[in-house]
Amino acid sequence: MCRNIATLANFEPPATDDEIRASALQFVRKLSGTTKPSRANEGVFNQAVDQVTEAARRLVRSLTTSAPSRSREEEARKARERSRLRFSLSGRGREPLGRT
Repeated sequence: MCRNIATLANFEPPATDDEIRASALQFVRKLSGTTKPSRANEGVFNQAVDQVTEAARRLVRSLTTSAPSRSREEEARKARERSRLRFSLSGRGREPLGRT
């Protein structure tokens, strides 16, 4: 679950409210250990998502940096390349199952 929480600071254009809420939801899911709370816990779960969303929004919008803004397209390209390298090398040197 945690790897779905995206970095939201220092992007151009800035992170949207939907992106911030999605990260907050992933954070609360991780903390609570559930992706869908029971009816008994739904209210406190949603309240936590709202509170984390607001705190994250304040944080992301208040941060300052001298680094140049990052491009979502460039960051996505880098992630695809890391994934390609990771998965293309992960099976290297292994024989397929069933062969001897």
